[in-house]
Amino acid sequence: MDASWHMPQDKRDAQAEYKDAHIPGAVFADIDKISDADSSYPHMAPSPDLFAQAMGALGVGDTHHVVVYDTQGLFSAARLWWMLRVYGHERVSVLDGGFPKWRKEGRQVESGEISPQAAVFTPAFNPYLGAEAAHVLEHTRQKTATVLDARSAERFAGSVPEPRPGVRSGHIPGSLNVPFGTLLNADKTMKKPAELKELFQRAGVDFAKPVITSCGSGVTACILALGLYECGRKDVAVYDGSWAQWGAREELPVA
Repeated sequence: MDASWHMPQDKRDAQAEYKDAHIPGAVFADIDKISDADSSYPHMAPSPDLFAQAMGALGVGDTHHVVVYDTQGLFSAARLWWMLRVYGHERVSVLDGGFPKWRKEGRQVESGEISPQAAVFTPAFNPYLGAEAAHVLEHTRQKTATVLDARSAERFAGSVPEPRPGVRSGHIPGSLNVPFGTLLNADKTMKKPAELKELFQRAGVDFAKPVITSCGSGVTACILALGLYECGRKDVAVYDGSWAQWGAREELPVA
C-alpha cells in the first residue's frame, strides 16, 4: 500500500505521483480520505466500521500481511501502520526506506491504477493505542506518562509560527521533544533499535512509564510510535488530534 501524504505547503499530489509510478501491485491509500469527515481536525482516525469499509475496498482482508510505504522514505507510511494496528490488524510492516530506496536499488515500478478485489476486513478496536486531549492533560498533570512531540525543535519551542491558522505556538507542558527526523538515517531508513533506544533515553524517555506521542496533526507522531515499537514498546499511544487540536483549544495549557 502506497500511503504517501504531503504537507500542503509542499504542493505535491500524492495520488498523481502514485499513478505515475508505484511498486507493482500496490494500491493507493489516501489518509485524508480514510478519516473522520465530521471532525474539524485533519485526518482524524475514522470509526472502526468506516476504516473496515475503506480497507476492504482496497483489497485488505483479515488474513493479509500488509506492507506500507511512502514516497518520502519514511513519513506518512507510519500513519497507516498505526491505524491498521488500532483496528486490530497486526500483520503490517513498513518498507524501510520506502519508495526512494526501492527505486535507488533499481527495482521494478509500474504506472496507472490498481483495481483491487474487495476483501473482508474485520475491525478489532484497540483503544490503548490512541489518546485524547483529556487523557494527555491528565497524564501530564499527574506525571504518569511520557509525552513525546515529533515536531521540529523550533516549533516545539514556539520560536516559529505554526503552519495552521488559529493554532498557538509552543508545546504541551511537560512534554519532551524528539524530532521525527532524528530517528532516521540519511537515506530515510530507520536507525537500528539500539540507536533508537539510546536516542530516546537521551531525550529523557522513561521506558518504565506509558508513552504518548504527538506531532502537528498525528502523522509524524506515528514515526515515534514505530521507533518505540522497534525498541520493544508495542503499547505506545498516539495523540490523534496532536498540536492541530491542542494548539487550537484555548482551554488547554501551552508551554
